Amino acid sequence: MNKPDELVFLPLGGCGEIGMNMGLYGYGGSWLMVDCGVTFGDDLTPGVDVMVPDPAFIVASIDKLVGIVVTHAHEDHLGGIPYLWRQFNCPVFATPFAAGLLRRKLPETGLGDTVPINEVKPGGNFSISPFDVSLINLAHSVPETQALAIKTSAGTILHVTDWKLDSEPLVGPATDEAALRKIGDDGVLALMCDSTNVFVEGRTGSEGPLRKSLIDVV
Repeated sequence: MNKPDELVFLPLGGCGEIGMNMGLYGYGGSWLMVDCGVTFGDDLTPGVDVMVPDPAFIVASIDKLVGIVVTHAHEDHLGGIPYLWRQFNCPVFATPFAAGLLRRKLPETGLGDTVPINEVKPGGNFSISPFDVSLINLAHSVPETQALAIKTSAGTILHVTDWKLDSEPLVGPATDEAALRKIGDDGVLALMCDSTNVFVEGRTGSEGPLRKSLIDVV
């Protein structure tokens, strides 16, 4: 268990791989989970359709888990909740779009209305002691993708999953660069970021001109 006065990040899945995103932040004797996703089988895993992270570490200290925060509605970030939530038995925090998608998935594993889902508006905030969490809008290929500013008395961690800087995104608003700058100006201990292609040099073009090109081609 982490010491009461230290802030710890422990990835149980998703770092350095595509899918199965699950990160833990530990502080003050408590743990906060960020995302709980799946990955899909391929030719190297015959007979396996879906895989989830191994939650054994946090299950062993399950009374210390205060909640799960979902950053966005893709399967690799929320698809594991229907399979694993019975081991966690804690509240889930998500934007309305992600919450709605999750509610449609839960009956598939017999959970129905069992999971306490707390909706947080995009760009909103909430507290679940000892963590104060602020959401920041990010441009991505699914609505209401959020970065998380996770604040504790030890400092602030900025947790950013899939994102892009796009002035003309076709899904949802552009990344809230002003909010990110403000958080940076206030002081950040560390940036935790594991977006696909993050190590590829260069800049991805905007979706706006791409849409026009596709219309012209079609």
